[in-house]
Amino acid sequence: MDDKIVTQGLNAYFGDVHAIKGIDIHIPSNAITAIIGPSGCGKSTLIRCMNRMHEVMRGARVTGKVLLDGQDIYSSQMDPVLVRTKVGMVFQKPNPFPTMSIYDNVVAGMRLNGERNWRKLDAVVERSLKLAALWDEVKHQLDASGVSISGGQQQRLCIARALAVEPEALLLDEPCSALDPIATAKIEDLLFDLKDKYTIVIVTHNMQQAARVADFTAFMYLGELVEFGVTKKVFENPDKELTEKYITGRFG
Repeated sequence: MDDKIVTQGLNAYFGDVHAIKGIDIHIPSNAITAIIGPSGCGKSTLIRCMNRMHEVMRGARVTGKVLLDGQDIYSSQMDPVLVRTKVGMVFQKPNPFPTMSIYDNVVAGMRLNGERNWRKLDAVVERSLKLAALWDEVKHQLDASGVSISGGQQQRLCIARALAVEPEALLLDEPCSALDPIATAKIEDLLFDLKDKYTIVIVTHNMQQAARVADFTAFMYLGELVEFGVTKKVFENPDKELTEKYITGRFG
């Protein structure tokens, strides 16, 4: 299995705070990788470094390398906007653009890139909403506000928006933490369907979710990568005692 994203000696800082420390990780293509660990351990910072979202925060900086298909995304030759197109992100709280319709939310990125052909935009809306398992639920209300639908639907709309620009990887930062169990199950089913086309990385506090959806799991603690491997092995026979203590609920 090829690696889509590789970090080498990755460090991230917020001012003087050393948030993640020397992370070396290989994210396989067309698989779901979960990142678990207690609050404040650096999970969200790690994935934000994978599409250069970390650097938009005041006082933030990165050292080390993040390779996307072998290319260092922090190279001076790499356009950060292009990186974020190739590596999409979905956040913890659904964040459709409130003044835009469902349709306009999906194609916002394409319009930003100058696309005006309505036939192409129509096709992208249908394709993206179908990929996000939302088309059948909203196809008759595409002119409705993006915030008029349920929280679970809004999160799938945000996934559709990320997919519309045809990324290669999708990063999800606790995408189900604000959702009820039924909406969570729909998102999880969706991730299974999407991994054939995309490389997926999901940050989650929910270890049951990681066990259900992830092919690989990374466990982080205090900014460091403690263990990474096939999910079944990490959960059932971890190499590190610290991993076992976290998974069995003895801390965190």
